[in-house]
Amino acid sequence: MAPKSSGFKQGTPVQRAYTDDRKFNVRRRIHQEYTVPQMDFARWVLDRIQWRGDESVLDLGAGPGTYFDPVQARIPRGRHVAGDLSLGMVRRQQTQDNAARIALTNLDAQALPFPNGLFDVVLANHMLFHVPDIDAALSEIGRVLKPDGVLLATTNSVNNMPEITTLYRRAVMLLTNFKYKGQISTTNAERFSLENGPGILSHHFAAVARFDLPSALVFPEPIPIIEYLDSMRELRESSLPDGISWEEFMAVMRQQVVRLVAFHGPMRVRKLSGVLVATNAGGFAAEYARLSKES
Repeated sequence: MAPKSSGFKQGTPVQRAYTDDRKFNVRRRIHQEYTVPQMDFARWVLDRIQWRGDESVLDLGAGPGTYFDPVQARIPRGRHVAGDLSLGMVRRQQTQDNAARIALTNLDAQALPFPNGLFDVVLANHMLFHVPDIDAALSEIGRVLKPDGVLLATTNSVNNMPEITTLYRRAVMLLTNFKYKGQISTTNAERFSLENGPGILSHHFAAVARFDLPSALVFPEPIPIIEYLDSMRELRESSLPDGISWEEFMAVMRQQVVRLVAFHGPMRVRKLSGVLVATNAGGFAAEYARLSKES
């Protein structure tokens, strides 16, 4: 099958947000420092499947290489290919200590430059909700997976970080004198979430399993919350009502956060992320696939 043309437009909010890894790293650092209970999310994700050690792995939307080390630890005899649509992210990946052991490339999930049936595992971590044509990406992923290959797709719940959503909506209402009647978007996960992801995946794979990991961010002071919110500018600014600047919006957000922490103490933000495991005849579905063939 010939790869399809890219559906990404140059200069989109997603592309601007991931031109490099600076703002991504702000959010990653905050999640690492303030998540309760402390845990290694990447390792938890990879432990949802069993590894032989010789797998061929494709890491889509690899960003700055968050999954490089834990994947390498699981495939001492395997092959590791990683890529990202953002050239800035690919360049950042090339500075990793373990980059020499990984084939790095600039790629689009909607048009993968690989032959059919090449990979045992495809990772698509917190990235499918950014893809313009999710079904095209999943078709490509299914194409490059082996018949018993497995997709690990991490994402968030639509109910992830509801306290932040409340602050967003309150800020917009205050800035519009409570006249705004439109939708206020605070997440991209609604396009591919823990809730609707299984249904989307079921059009491309025979079996899908969902694993949830609830946790929380606990902020004893307002500064890291404000840094986190401001790092989302490229992803959220376009959803603001006309006439409201990002600077005005952040000024109101800052006031809300400072007052909440001053009057109520540490701010707790509930998180719900997880991973969707999809396959046709591998992983948890291997035995069922075998029995189906025999019957």
